[in-house]
Amino acid sequence: MRAAVCHRYGPPEVVVVEERPAPKLRAGEILVRVEATTVTTADARLRALRVPSGFGCLAPALFGFGAPRRATLGVECAGVVDAVSGTGSRFRVGDRVVGMDGVSMGCHAEYKVFSFGSALVPMPPGLTFVEAASLPFGGLTALDFLRRGRLVAGERLLVVGAAGSVGSAAVQLAKATRAHVTGVCRAANRELVLGLGADATIDYTREDMTKLGERYDVVLDTVGSASIAELASILRPGGRLLLVVASLWQMLAGPWVSLFGRAHVVAGPSAERLDDLEQLVALVNRRRLAPVIDDVLPFERIAEAHARVDGGHKRGSVVLAVGAEARDGLHGRRCEPARFGL
Repeated sequence: MRAAVCHRYGPPEVVVVEERPAPKLRAGEILVRVEATTVTTADARLRALRVPSGFGCLAPALFGFGAPRRATLGVECAGVVDAVSGTGSRFRVGDRVVGMDGVSMGCHAEYKVFSFGSALVPMPPGLTFVEAASLPFGGLTALDFLRRGRLVAGERLLVVGAAGSVGSAAVQLAKATRAHVTGVCRAANRELVLGLGADATIDYTREDMTKLGERYDVVLDTVGSASIAELASILRPGGRLLLVVASLWQMLAGPWVSLFGRAHVVAGPSAERLDDLEQLVALVNRRRLAPVIDDVLPFERIAEAHARVDGGHKRGSVVLAVGAEARDGLHGRRCEPARFGL
């Protein structure tokens, strides 16, 4: 099978597509023939060993010395069940599925193994493989942080990085909760973010979000460009600060700020739960959630996809078309929010 492999840390060009042995199934596992996958910020950071401040000395021990311990990256994909080993699976050969595996990774290949209990669900019937592949990472991350932030109807939420994969999902999930949402983004992305349901936007290139006099119940920061003190200053008393990207200092300071400060800080890895992915699919089926796609590239151009993510200004997800059906739709329509009546 073809697989994208990182033999060392470095720029996008270190990722090359090679022939690798197809994985062999053990009991309790499902083999998925990958039609589409994505290059996420997690993939790009791991490829370059680019970690938040303070984690640099720990990163090689965690992820591998000299090269990623898991040479084939990729945390999400959509495809077709090719084989099932053992009994007790709800899937059969030929089923269309979408899944995420942020621990084992390996989605940047023509075949990917999932365990029976992993975050793998039937693909929403209204989505293409390209659209479905872009659903799990941003959606699961946003859903987990908003849950931990206890966002409820009527509250005011600020999403920093509202046009990205996590941010665009957060805007839609928050509106499904009937919260008031303000998205921080560039002027070029204003219409996109408003189209996703945001009530207002802030252009960070022209305005300082901390100096506008607005106060929020919850701030979700997907970028990591502001300090805890800066973000806490725009929270109402008892507000919640959700840090998707947190430095080591912020991780350590969070509990103390929560105990003695004006904000409850939530940071750390997001959960990857099967029932959460099922909830996302249900929202897609109800036309309350739409994947947002920045670009679609053929699998062999994966280095270009990494470069696009490295640029820091993508809108939603950068998708790789791996299988024949996904590749046939390379020049088809993008997944626009208006398709879902948002």
